[in-house]
Amino acid sequence: MEVRVLGPFVAQLDHTSVVPSAAKPRQVLALLALHAGQVVTVSTLLDELWGDAPPRTAPATLQTYITQLRRRLATALDPTAVRGPKDVLCTRYGGYALDVTGADDATEFHRLSTAGQAALRQGAAREASVLLHQALALWRGPALADVQIGRALQVETVRLEETRLGALDARIEADIQLGRHAALLGELTALAAQHPLHETVHAQLMLALYRCGRPSHALGVYQRLRQCLVRELGLEPSTRLRRLHQAILRADPLLESPDQAAANGAELRFAPLTPAPV
Repeated sequence: MEVRVLGPFVAQLDHTSVVPSAAKPRQVLALLALHAGQVVTVSTLLDELWGDAPPRTAPATLQTYITQLRRRLATALDPTAVRGPKDVLCTRYGGYALDVTGADDATEFHRLSTAGQAALRQGAAREASVLLHQALALWRGPALADVQIGRALQVETVRLEETRLGALDARIEADIQLGRHAALLGELTALAAQHPLHETVHAQLMLALYRCGRPSHALGVYQRLRQCLVRELGLEPSTRLRRLHQAILRADPLLESPDQAAANGAELRFAPLTPAPV
């Protein structure tokens, strides 16, 4: 089975979609797909579907949804296949499990993202950039964009979005290290607007602006972030960001792009802006 959750939900068996159009059965399949190969308990499924107010008939209704999903699987399966629908959507003690052995975009994203961030930590910026670009290209929109979200799926989609943002930070860091600051300006400006309290994004935008010969704009980004942090959280910018601000004020040569630093005979030793997550 092919499962894709990084965008609109896709679940295909032998190239035939098994995603139901009804909202609640779709929720059930999405939650099982996100935990492929693992048991999802009946209580977790009930909580996902109805929260704190399940109807008296909730367990029976859930069983009906499982039956409907198995019918869709049976329609998609090759009649000569050894495995039947109950082998794909299995009943287990206390719950159900989806036995998925095919492509899974979330697993592939994790593999590429982990490898890319490891390469960045090891100083291999070009390899990191390639791997992280590949990882982020798997995203087709918000995770499970067309699925109704309950409490259990909310936890999973937030987790996926946080890992996406971590990979994005690392990919931009790799591209900055490769001297691609001019090409990043538009993307970073949009990200700073979307995430007004995100220090790493603002630090990356400040450095990109500085390297593009726009130090006053870089200082303006710092001032807007500082005002926002003080107003919203009562906090000053981090020590790391204050150091970057001071380095821009004194036109520190260590802030130059790799190509410019090499031309000037300087060694770029400024600490990476984005500590890649483990």
